[in-house]
Amino acid sequence: MPHDQHIGPTEDELNADFGEVMDSIMQLTPQQSEELTRQTRLATRVGSAEWNLLSGEAAWSGELYRILERSPESGPVHLDELGSLLVAEDQELFAAMVTECVENGLPIDGEFRMGLADGQVRTIHMMGEPLLDINGSTTSVWAVFRDVTELRRRSQRMLRETHALLEHREFAAHKEHRLAIEIQEAVLPPWQHSLQLMSDGPFPLDVSADYLPPASLAMMGGGWHDVHRLPGGDSLLSVGDDLTGRGGHGAISTVAMLLGAMRGMAAGGFMPGRLMTCLNQLLEASAQPSLRNMVCCRYERSTRRLSWARAGQSAPLLFRNGTGQALTPTDGIRLSTSPGAEYEQGEVQLLPGDLLVLYTDGLTRRDAAERPDTDRLLALAPRFAMARGAQDCVQVVAEEFSDQDRRDASVIAALINSGSPGKQEEALKGF
Repeated sequence: MPHDQHIGPTEDELNADFGEVMDSIMQLTPQQSEELTRQTRLATRVGSAEWNLLSGEAAWSGELYRILERSPESGPVHLDELGSLLVAEDQELFAAMVTECVENGLPIDGEFRMGLADGQVRTIHMMGEPLLDINGSTTSVWAVFRDVTELRRRSQRMLRETHALLEHREFAAHKEHRLAIEIQEAVLPPWQHSLQLMSDGPFPLDVSADYLPPASLAMMGGGWHDVHRLPGGDSLLSVGDDLTGRGGHGAISTVAMLLGAMRGMAAGGFMPGRLMTCLNQLLEASAQPSLRNMVCCRYERSTRRLSWARAGQSAPLLFRNGTGQALTPTDGIRLSTSPGAEYEQGEVQLLPGDLLVLYTDGLTRRDAAERPDTDRLLALAPRFAMARGAQDCVQVVAEEFSDQDRRDASVIAALINSGSPGKQEEALKGF
């Protein structure tokens, strides 16, 4: 290497960097300048001491006297007496560290609290090193002391503020989850078993539904389902999730009103595609939209035709002759996300013995970014074929997904029966 080659910044570069620093300092406001001065003073409050264990002599720096608020005329405190200046709770730890340093040659590194004459407590960070002779015995101890009182106070204040913020967020999340539960309790059907939706005529529906709770409260997604018998013998089947508790307890009545409007439109002859389009318009006018994702199906018993539309949710599954497949997905974005959106309607002809399964996506995925595991549901086709009814099919689903770390979910199983109608289930009361 040539002898005149320079390593590191040149003098001109250093002068330029120094100029930039000074320019930055000159631009500080008075408050910022005062804070910088205070921080610099805190960072430089460092004192030192040395204790000669052979002669018993001790030497302290002037800053150490100021840190410990002692008069230089009183002289330095010997190492084995220094612990008496600390609060009682810290004296044992200090004595243990000093013993390890003197007897075993280990360094001292710890924080200790010191009670002052005015009743305040000062936190001191001490770092000490033993000086050993040729035999390995400690002859003296040298230490550096730093006043970290203000830093620790600030840390404790930030910790308290962080705890308060976390508690507030936890309370808010718990309140929203509680409201979501109350909304579900308000809109979920009161029955918990299978029922027959039928009137005079063939091909009634054997329907069973269930709400599967999440693995943890934090994974609650607001799953819900609704089953309603319409005038003339048709049936309305709906599932959805993302019921929100935002908007307080008023959201409960809002959701109930929206589901009531959905039933009313269906009773008035609205088919699922038009129904979802009108529901989206209602949600656009709502200050706190409470429905996001759903699937709505209408079963016409006289013709065994199923019409359906979806908003964000996966398509229903159809099981026939021991095999299953998802119905061809229709176009349908989440509700209240696109003003004036129109929802496509799908149709399929059902046969006696067909099984229709509606489910919310929380059943097959843990979060919105994960793709639904539809194949796992379709693989249940052989078990569905052996089921005695819709209620057994729902139980199969619940058992299959019971060990999964998942969100909450709602499931509806609808089995198209053949033959003439029998007596109506007691559970139809109230529908």
